[in-house]
Amino acid sequence: MIIAVVGPTGVGKTKMSIALAKKYNAEIISCDSMQIYKDMDIGTAKVTKEEMEGIKHHMIDIKSITDDYSVYDYQRDARKILDGLIKKHKNVVIVGGTGLYLKALLYNYEFKRINTKKDFSSYSNDELYKMVLEINGNSKIHVNNRQRMESFLNNHKKGEKKLNSELLYKDVKIIGLTRPKDELYNAINERVDKMMEDGLLEEAKRFYDKSINSKGINTAISYKELYMYFDGKITLDNAIDLIKQRSRNYAKRQYTWFNNQMEVNWFNVNVHDFDDTINEVIYFLENEKRAN
Repeated sequence: MIIAVVGPTGVGKTKMSIALAKKYNAEIISCDSMQIYKDMDIGTAKVTKEEMEGIKHHMIDIKSITDDYSVYDYQRDARKILDGLIKKHKNVVIVGGTGLYLKALLYNYEFKRINTKKDFSSYSNDELYKMVLEINGNSKIHVNNRQRMESFLNNHKKGEKKLNSELLYKDVKIIGLTRPKDELYNAINERVDKMMEDGLLEEAKRFYDKSINSKGINTAISYKELYMYFDGKITLDNAIDLIKQRSRNYAKRQYTWFNNQMEVNWFNVNVHDFDDTINEVIYFLENEKRAN
């Protein structure tokens, strides 16, 4: 059995994935595009060793913060792990909010390697930005960052995709967690405050002092905003507010993406009794097993 736990940032995906992995003696594969990077811990809300509760996790801390890593790379690496676990007759829980990674992993998402770079000099920034969004609607690349947009588009050309809606794996259940918008947004704001208390500022400053401006830093919400503060462009309060705002906007885009791209079984999270939500999801999964 393959269970994918999806939903917006800050909704409780990690806690749900651990509970389901324990219930079904499963291993966990992360589909978070930022948690693959080492040392980016607080700003990505990376699962901690304590939170893992001894459950084997894959696709976390596999790349240096200075490395570039694409959806093509993720598909190759994560499928190798998934196929290996299936051969061992292991149940698998996939968890994360990067929808494109999940779709590339589970669906008929094929890549053709193309090694030539395209000349984008005749395109305006707005045209390039539109092309970027057509490939990845969740891209955080700024419209004025021409070099980054051209690099992204050329990397995409090296791994051009052909997407069908057909699942490649049997017995896949996609579980989505949701909360009322105001409730979720408050939780996101509180989580950012907690990150700051836990040392997010210091974590980002270590990268800044080493002049690290990699894809991970420039993509992940929290680091790039704090870089603006370190550069003296905005105040710390402004940076924190911007992190909260962009995190809320990202959560909204995640809902839209999953609703439009996948058949998700949505569950409202009971924040006062999360075990109740866990039991509701398990009840659904057990009924699905019996039905099949």
